[in-house]
Amino acid sequence: MSKQTPAPSLTDLNAGMPCCAPISEQRIPAETAAVLAPAFKALGDPVRLQLMSMIASASAGEICVCDLTPAFELSGPTISHHLKTLREAGLVDAERRGTWVYYRARPGIMRQLASLLDVGIPASV
Repeated sequence: MSKQTPAPSLTDLNAGMPCCAPISEQRIPAETAAVLAPAFKALGDPVRLQLMSMIASASAGEICVCDLTPAFELSGPTISHHLKTLREAGLVDAERRGTWVYYRARPGIMRQLASLLDVGIPASV
């Protein structure tokens, strides 16, 4: 019988503890890679990366879709599709308030992605 640790879930990854060592230090376990890949894939689109930046940097910690949509020369349904992709990847949470939806970044998963990519190079290099 194998004594492998169970693969992390997005819930585990939001707990704040690093999921694994940075990829510059050791190979990422296949199970962890499978959990994190959808988040990286979601951020691989320029519009979604810009949306994520706007959501994560929102001064109130959240932003209304009504403030996101005008920032792009895309239709409302296209922006909604991109936001759904970010939500399904576990990068943002959404809350409907009346006719508007407000989006918040999930800092735990963002920290996981950042720590995984840490290569230990000083910022001045």
